[in-house]
Amino acid sequence: MELLYKAVAENGLVAAFAVVGILLWISGFVSRHVFRGRIQGSAIAILGALALAYLGGALTGKAKGLSDVTGFAGLALMGGTMMRDFCIVATASEVRVSEAKKAGALGLLALLLGTVLPFFVGVGVARAYGYTDPVSLTTIGAGAVTYIVGPVTGAAIGASSDVMALSIATGVIKAILVMIFTPVLARFMRLDNPQSAMVFGGLAGTVSGVSAGLAATDRRLVPYGALVATFHTGLGCLMGPSVLFLIVKALYG
Repeated sequence: MELLYKAVAENGLVAAFAVVGILLWISGFVSRHVFRGRIQGSAIAILGALALAYLGGALTGKAKGLSDVTGFAGLALMGGTMMRDFCIVATASEVRVSEAKKAGALGLLALLLGTVLPFFVGVGVARAYGYTDPVSLTTIGAGAVTYIVGPVTGAAIGASSDVMALSIATGVIKAILVMIFTPVLARFMRLDNPQSAMVFGGLAGTVSGVSAGLAATDRRLVPYGALVATFHTGLGCLMGPSVLFLIVKALYG
């Protein structure tokens, strides 16, 4: 046991892949034999990972979840931005340009709607909870676009750190909901071809949520959804501190 503990501590990233692999195996088993395939294994794995992250925070009193527990530090690297961005870029190599072109104007419209609609929903929720100044409203609304757009917008327009933290939390909740409910509602949304995946990626927006949700539905659709969702983040970062902020300022300034 001591030898095993030393090996895990010295090979954190390898241990992280092992933990994720075991979690996915257990989730797949539960999906097949307990839920009879009605709930995807990836959705169960997401909920299990959240439970483990909560357990890690409860045990250590820190903020990085299970990676704060000795022996699981490799999870911080595996789940960090470097690995995430590498995976997003790697998925683009599987996109067929001929299929991507078919989305056309519909994909562009989905991209715009997926940026503007969540933003104003976020603004409305922030307003309902008592925020009145345009800077806070815009930052929290941008967080509803994605958890990246929120802090980028907040930093550009001078939001406080508390408000930016709320915007990140808003985006994380949205990503989790997209991850969990995409495979559940995939048949209803007809997510069975590249064009519908691109429209979905534009509407949902969050790269991590779209990628995980489509992976649980049909992994062949992941590159198409992730491709449009990536543009969604860039569009939100451009529109948040400029056009959308000016609209909110005109309405509530």
